[in-house]
Order: sequence, then structure tokens, then C-alpha cells
Amino acid sequence: MAGYKKPLPLTTWEEAKEYWEGCKNHELRVQRCKDCGTYRWYPRLMCHHCNSMNVEWANVGGKGTIYSWTVVVHPTGAIWAEEVPYIVAIVELDEGVRMVSNMVDCRPDELRVGMPVEVVFEDATDQITLPKFRPAT
Repeated sequence: MAGYKKPLPLTTWEEAKEYWEGCKNHELRVQRCKDCGTYRWYPRLMCHHCNSMNVEWANVGGKGTIYSWTVVVHPTGAIWAEEVPYIVAIVELDEGVRMVSNMVDCRPDELRVGMPVEVVFEDATDQITLPKFRPAT
């Protein structure tokens, strides 16, 4: 945890406060419409399915499949030079929402669309925990 030098996300956006609190507790949370049950990510005030503003935060299982990915091979700055190549994936959670995150614990040549994955958490600082994904065990 000490010495994390890479850029960190802004965690002060009020609509995502519950998400970041969940990550700190190693729980993956997304919004869920209390009227129609639709899960959603990114946080929004209104359900994109039924237009309800009746929302709650729900813990999700953290399992899903790779929808797409890219391998970053050219660092965008010196701070990323030690990281390349690294994988950025779109993961479709079992609950139906898609999230963008890093893939860890696998090589780029092991990735496949539809590959089962699971969330893991990196405690970057005392205040910020980052969700990442790895091949499901």
C-alpha cells in the first residue's frame, strides 16, 4: 500500500460514494433500480430502463466474463513504464452491467472473449481501494 505512485481516481463524486466505500470493504457495489430491478453502472440519478429515480446500492458477486480488452504497450508517461504491457478490459458482470478495469494475474495471450473472471481488490492507499479482475479460479 505504501508507495503507490500512479494516478488515483477521484472518489469525491457524491453519486459514486457508495461504490468507493464498497471497494474499501472489498465489496463490489453497483446501483440497482428498486422498481424494476435493473442493475446499472455508471451511477445515475434515473434508471435507464424504467425512468425511476428509486435507486439503491447493491453488492454484486464480482464474477463475470471478458467482453473486450486491449493491451497497452506504449506507456503514456514515465510513471507507467514499469507497468507495460498491461491489460484494460471491459468485464460484463453476471448481473448484466459492464465495467472497465485492469486485468491482473494473466498474460495478454491468455485472454479470450467470454473468459470467466472475478474481482480482486488492490488497497492503493488507506483511503482508496481499486477493483481489478483476474481469471476466475
